[in-house]
Amino acid sequence: MSALIEARDAVLSFGATPALRGASFEAGPGEIVAVMGPSGSGKSTLLHCLAGILTPEKGEIRFDGQRIDGLDEQARSTLRRQHFGFVFQFGQLVPELTVEENVALPLLLGGIRRAGALRQACGWLERLGLEGTQGRRSGELSGGQAQRVALARGMINRPRVLFADEPTGSLDSLTGEQVMDLMVAAAREQGTTVVLVTHEPRVAMYADREVIVRDGTVHALTAERSGS
Repeated sequence: MSALIEARDAVLSFGATPALRGASFEAGPGEIVAVMGPSGSGKSTLLHCLAGILTPEKGEIRFDGQRIDGLDEQARSTLRRQHFGFVFQFGQLVPELTVEENVALPLLLGGIRRAGALRQACGWLERLGLEGTQGRRSGELSGGQAQRVALARGMINRPRVLFADEPTGSLDSLTGEQVMDLMVAAAREQGTTVVLVTHEPRVAMYADREVIVRDGTVHALTAERSGS
């Protein structure tokens, strides 16, 4: 399987503190890969480099065979808007917007007319069991509801890669399992590659395979699970 998203010997430091020390990673089309490791190991930094949010000092980041680490910020922003989706630990919903506006935001930023974007947003809300929440604000949602809204926002533009950084970290175990079930089902249906950062083995079990990151490098890969 050829890689859709990959890092090659990525190096990045924050001041005098190394975050990545030659990290290499790849995920193929439609593959779900869990990036695991202790706090401070570099796993979130690796995700941010893969997503074009951070630029490594050395090494390469490639998407669909093309280097993206040399792109300027405007080009990387366009790439993220068109091809990537994001789900973060605390949802990061925009508090001033309603639920349906939060979900529709990637489409609105991409130039889709408001009526059509909101219609698609409502379809995702229904799909994720969030009927009736369209007009609420983020402060009126439970943690599980907010994370499902974030998932809808991350998937609405049919991204080729979904980056999920500790998506269940703020949820109880049952709600976390529900969010992961929905995320995996949506990704499988759309053929979306998922880069899943987590420190929880029960969450990593949803992935096809696991990458272990320690001290800024990839130390181990697990073989693809049978039946995946």
